[in-house]
Amino acid sequence: MAERFPKLHNAMWPGLVGKGPDSEPPIDLDTMLDLTARAEVNGRRFDGVDLFLFDPHISIDVSDDGIKALADKIRGKGLMIGSVVAPVWPPTGGGSAMGPAEDRAKFVGQVKKACRIARRLRDLGARPHGVVRIDSACGPGDWAKDPKGNQQRIAETFAEACRVAEDHGERLAAEGEICWGGMHSWRAMVDLLERVGRPKTLGFQADMAHTLLYTMGYNAPEDRILPEGWDWSSPKVLDDALAKLTAALRPWTIDFHVAQNDATVKGAGSHDKTGRHCPVNDPNGKLDVPRHAGFWLRDEKGQLTKACRHICWDGCMFPNSTLLNQQTWNDILAAMLEVRERHGWEE
Repeated sequence: MAERFPKLHNAMWPGLVGKGPDSEPPIDLDTMLDLTARAEVNGRRFDGVDLFLFDPHISIDVSDDGIKALADKIRGKGLMIGSVVAPVWPPTGGGSAMGPAEDRAKFVGQVKKACRIARRLRDLGARPHGVVRIDSACGPGDWAKDPKGNQQRIAETFAEACRVAEDHGERLAAEGEICWGGMHSWRAMVDLLERVGRPKTLGFQADMAHTLLYTMGYNAPEDRILPEGWDWSSPKVLDDALAKLTAALRPWTIDFHVAQNDATVKGAGSHDKTGRHCPVNDPNGKLDVPRHAGFWLRDEKGQLTKACRHICWDGCMFPNSTLLNQQTWNDILAAMLEVRERHGWEE
């Protein structure tokens, strides 16, 4: 029987990102898994989840027995595992990718631990596809103090992380987001990927909410694509901007997040301001989610790239009241199904 691709995954990290003592309480992994497993649209459900390898969800130092228990738990809910997020930031045990040697060693060390978990999940048969996600773990303000030197240091750190990933048979995806130094604009992101120059190991993780901000030049006005002061009145102007953006980054894209954005930035808790994730049916959302997803999932000739075996919803920094509402996930699943109907394939 033919299988339908890409598989549809839900992210678990919205239960953690932007949560904590200066925001709202985190939502535990079991609750996030249950909300995902219960989502249903005309008998169809999510296929899997993407994971954040950090407490209180999953310890980066989890034992082999703990990894097996995790795999059994998730598969027991009818879900598979896809991409995993390495906790590379200083508060989570990592370090800045452009920092001193000690910080960069911590960064690579966290990638190594994440790759170990990812490989073990794959060996257990619970993770048929997916990548290990990273970013530069530093802000654009600090990066701008020495753009040339800092960009090169990040590239060298990423190259070392690539060697670690290759040892584990894994691939890394760099998250394009305006809050990460050296990755805060589309031009800087392309430059970084080219500097590392390991396309078989390091690719790009595109999130529709974050990449919309790339076209607006947040944190990098010189790289703005949309006209300054544009009022969102012409769909063609947005389409042309997204076409330019995706032409540059789509060839590198190996991990993809479906998301909505109202063209504003937001931070929550300790998370820096970045692309605001909106509910998929938010009336202020600027993206036609199913159609604009095709800019990433199809090439310039309209042919499916099939570069991503699964796609993932991302809704970081939603209020807990939204996250704990089952209808939220049913609505998201409906949108994900429409993306797949337009841009999916069977094998």
